[in-house]
Amino acid sequence: MSRSSAPAPSPFRQPRAVWAVAFACVVSFMGIGLVDPILPSLAGRLDASHAEVELLFTSYLVVTAIAMLVTGWVSSRIGPKKTLITGLVLIVAFAALAGASSGIWGIAGFRAGWGLGNALFIATSLAVIVGSASGGFAGAIVLYETALGLGIAAGPLVGGLLGTVSWRGPFFGVSVLMLIALVATVVLLEPTPPSPHKAKLSEPLTALRHRALATTSGVGLLYNWGFFTMLGYAPFLMGDLDPIALGGVFFGWGLLVAAFAVFGAPRLKDRFGTARTLYGALAGIAVLLAAIGLFDTTPAVVIVAVILSGIVVGLNNTLVTTAVMSISPVPRPTASATYGFVRFIGGGLAPLAAGLLAGAVGASVPFLIAAVVVLAGAVLLSTIHRDLEAADAGAAAPGPSHERADAEAAAGEVPGLPTESVIAEDALEHDRH
Repeated sequence: MSRSSAPAPSPFRQPRAVWAVAFACVVSFMGIGLVDPILPSLAGRLDASHAEVELLFTSYLVVTAIAMLVTGWVSSRIGPKKTLITGLVLIVAFAALAGASSGIWGIAGFRAGWGLGNALFIATSLAVIVGSASGGFAGAIVLYETALGLGIAAGPLVGGLLGTVSWRGPFFGVSVLMLIALVATVVLLEPTPPSPHKAKLSEPLTALRHRALATTSGVGLLYNWGFFTMLGYAPFLMGDLDPIALGGVFFGWGLLVAAFAVFGAPRLKDRFGTARTLYGALAGIAVLLAAIGLFDTTPAVVIVAVILSGIVVGLNNTLVTTAVMSISPVPRPTASATYGFVRFIGGGLAPLAAGLLAGAVGASVPFLIAAVVVLAGAVLLSTIHRDLEAADAGAAAPGPSHERADAEAAAGEVPGLPTESVIAEDALEHDRH
């Protein structure tokens, strides 16, 4: 492949519209860990049980899962910009309403609306950045990955800092930041026309008839059960840490998630293959979950296990998506919607189940169950081992590759998943070699 002698343009020299969407991406990704540092204080201030507090995750993620089924249908009819703005409006409104609420059930209900907005925004943000960025596709992907990493890492820290002022602080903070992003996006982003292909509502569900996609989506569900058991319930096992200290713990976790998703996963995949790397990552998170379950009364063990889990969470987030996209027999937007729906169902139900189980039989039980569930995911993954090896072999075959074209097409379509940007960057690196 010929290469120009001219230096590559900086990915950070972009139109203002791209910066507006990238800023909104940072705030949106912050929402993943934003509420973790305030979970214990919420339970105390609102006289809520641990299971009731976990509804903040369940309502948010279950609605996000269901919304993934309709994002392509909506965007193909009103266009990515209008879909993006609709998502931002919903986040601004429901985050503010959650902050103004006086009871845990109200907050959980408004978090559901927040989840709907987040699904519409996340499913279209990558496509909008790719379509509006200057300096080429690679620069757009780097910018999106940077926003993803900053948001995941900063979310718990911002939540902890605002949570020291009031438990309402993180909710109002997100609402204000997203309002800024909303105004900038409305003013600066050019209109985007609807897709000529009108997506069908049934496409993501009918895609589950394909064994490869159903299997990898099932692995995502089982892995997310373990991941969100840890993310949702571990803060209650860390002793009497204040919101800032809890935010610091999850900030360390978020840094490892971002680093291993963007840098670690592609390198380990190249060396060991998708399947073997995933076996190791799934086994790793199962061991950490079991450690929390066995030492649930020792805060130091819980804290260290949560921080270290960022390594395997980052690997899993990227590589399970890689598996879905590499062996799925359906178009990538449909595969994205299907996978997002299935995996977020697992992620949404796990925290609530953890709260109920911990209250009934002890805090160790949900983590030990989650460890077994994740190992079941590794066993399920082994049933498509040959498919994954064949996909890896095809990607590594000499000669001109189709990966770049596939990556550009996938990143520019709706719906999309955040980790598709990492897959696209990996494809570009392969193309360069």
